[in-house]
Amino acid sequence: MLLPSAFYVLLRYPAVTKVMALVQKYVSKHRFTNVLRMFAEMKTFDNMKHFLILAASAAILSCCHNVYKTDQIGIRVNAEENREYSYTDKKSGYWYGRTHQKETEWWSGWNMAKKRIMADYSLSAGDIGLDRSEAECTVYPDRLVRTWGNAIESFYLMDDHPILFIELDAKASDISCSIDMERISGTEAIAEGMLFTPKEAEDKRILLSPATNCSHALIDNGISTPSEAGGFILTYGTVQECKDLVKLFRKSGRKMLKERKDRINGLITEFNPIRSNLEDLDKALDWITITTDELITCQQGKGIYAGLPWFNEYWGRDMFISMPGACLVTGQFEVAKDILKDFAKLQDTDPSSETYGRIPNRANLEGILYNTTDGTPRFVIQAYELARYCGDTDFLTDLYPAIKTSIESSISNYTDSKGYLTHADADTWMDVKRNGIPGSPRGNRANDIQALWHGQLSAGSNIASIIGDTASAIKWNALAEKLSSNFEKDFCDKEGSMIYDHLNSDGTPDKQMRPNQLYCLELINDTAFNQKVTRRVWEELVYPWGVASLAQWDAQFHPQHENWHYYHKDDAYHNGTVWLWNNGIAMQRMIEFGQIDAAWELFKNMNRQALHEGAAGSLSENADAHPREGQKWVNRSGTFLQAWSNAEHLRCWYQHFLGIRPDLLNNIVVIEPKLPSEITFLETSVRIGNGKLHYRYDNGEIHAELEDCDAQLVICSPSGQCDLPVFKNLTFCSPEPLKDYPCFKTYHETALTY
Repeated sequence: MLLPSAFYVLLRYPAVTKVMALVQKYVSKHRFTNVLRMFAEMKTFDNMKHFLILAASAAILSCCHNVYKTDQIGIRVNAEENREYSYTDKKSGYWYGRTHQKETEWWSGWNMAKKRIMADYSLSAGDIGLDRSEAECTVYPDRLVRTWGNAIESFYLMDDHPILFIELDAKASDISCSIDMERISGTEAIAEGMLFTPKEAEDKRILLSPATNCSHALIDNGISTPSEAGGFILTYGTVQECKDLVKLFRKSGRKMLKERKDRINGLITEFNPIRSNLEDLDKALDWITITTDELITCQQGKGIYAGLPWFNEYWGRDMFISMPGACLVTGQFEVAKDILKDFAKLQDTDPSSETYGRIPNRANLEGILYNTTDGTPRFVIQAYELARYCGDTDFLTDLYPAIKTSIESSISNYTDSKGYLTHADADTWMDVKRNGIPGSPRGNRANDIQALWHGQLSAGSNIASIIGDTASAIKWNALAEKLSSNFEKDFCDKEGSMIYDHLNSDGTPDKQMRPNQLYCLELINDTAFNQKVTRRVWEELVYPWGVASLAQWDAQFHPQHENWHYYHKDDAYHNGTVWLWNNGIAMQRMIEFGQIDAAWELFKNMNRQALHEGAAGSLSENADAHPREGQKWVNRSGTFLQAWSNAEHLRCWYQHFLGIRPDLLNNIVVIEPKLPSEITFLETSVRIGNGKLHYRYDNGEIHAELEDCDAQLVICSPSGQCDLPVFKNLTFCSPEPLKDYPCFKTYHETALTY
């Protein structure tokens, strides 16, 4: 750890950062003495000090260029914490577990294409069972390591192949592995090891074998093998596929592990390296970047899992909310193109269908549902945003038929006389239904849907102009202007400093206090009003742990997400429960109005969650709005790793704290940093088009340059906290419950269930 730390100190010197790319280029190809000779012959150094600094940096690099950053950011977990962790194979499989688990939950273990095939396994070294509760455990981005006095276990998944590798280095003559039989219907011994038949996939098998070609013996529900085998592998498929995968791993396993590690490491060294004066900031961003990428898979074409462990499928809404943070700010432009193209193929193209023109709300291997209004606008908006980031418009030609169908079908079937997009009362992101009854009905014209519809029309108009469909461009732009001209009159309560959550079918406004209004500010030409709305939302909905879905003064408010003795969790889902993905827009609005310190406090709290709470390296779907009795902080809930929670955190960091906003369609890249005072030094680079933006902030000064990108670079001076009177004495929302909530009227002796 000493060498990398010294290296980061050296990076603060401008002379070092100026030629660091050159150092790295040559140090990997030449001996250190040759690198020094090369520098000595250069004419760019005006004194020996610069030369010595660069020589030292070259020496450090020559020692460290094979050091993986992923090996330096492991998260140590003790038995009391027993934190969740997960890995995917980037195709259709994932593993979920707890670091020190003894008991499993219904979602624990190995899942392949939404089938729960195996719950867990246990290990022994000689006659001694390896008790996880006694292990020292570290979670790394590419593996889980458990250490005992007599053994070290390292657990891996492989990219693109259904293989688990359980490496076991033990001080014993033999080692053994047994499979939890909870999800297994039968076993069979074969020459390669033991076969297990999953209950949920009885046409497939799991094969447990020694990691190398060693002898083995059968034991109860598993095998033992000499410790020289180095551990065990589990493969999944038909019997022959399992055998072939065993051969593949034994031949190329180390190479496959290295390729996976290189890929993961590249996410934080080649695409989005981050170095600052705040170690926890760097580590949290690295982890959140990696766990977000974990969810980009190829299960049903290219897509992004909505979350783990039970949303391992593609949700259109979630996917396109997540795309900016998962793909655009991280420079994965080709991945984004593939996702858009693959999802466009799933569009409802039946003109007689009620959902004609929609992109799926949910796509999995069992079928497709189109029951959402907001996924389709986001699809079009992200197609345009991708073009602005990468500068390529060729892919838009492929997408344009789907884009045009999505807009024209909405105009024909769902648009009212004022240009608003109508919908069913549960066809927004607040979509839960129980027994067919919406849990948070939002009329037929929700405010965020109108903002998205306006965005879809505007993005569609711009794309149509690029394609050459001038008539559509003019038509859609005119409808966007019509909508915006009506919105402020119909949706704004100027005296109450709020934007109505929705209009009911009879035209009456709904005055429940929800966070959706933050998505609508671009439709309102009144800065002072927008500032008042932002302050009110922050103080009534934004807790230190995230943004609540309903104000606590509302009678429908539910203080905790899960409180089964009083109510079903779905009743609370959008009626008080905190949703971390809304943190992104809340922080964005505060930053836009110069309230950087408040936004930064929320951002830091999320970084702390990723590093020290819940699932290692990730952000959860939900949290309680109010702490439970005796607690000072809330419980997390929902999925433990949620794509849009992670992705919105990253989007806000890059686009609003760092202020990096490319528009290569107009050949310009704007940088408008708004960093908190705690950050005094920061260096990063991000992909822009086919090149890179190198970005350095040092004590209030910003230095940036584009590499292999000929766009105009506009750098705005860093701006700090702005003392606007409207935000004076601003605070987080704090729990102040009503004396009575209807949800607590009835106590159920037997807890409710699904």
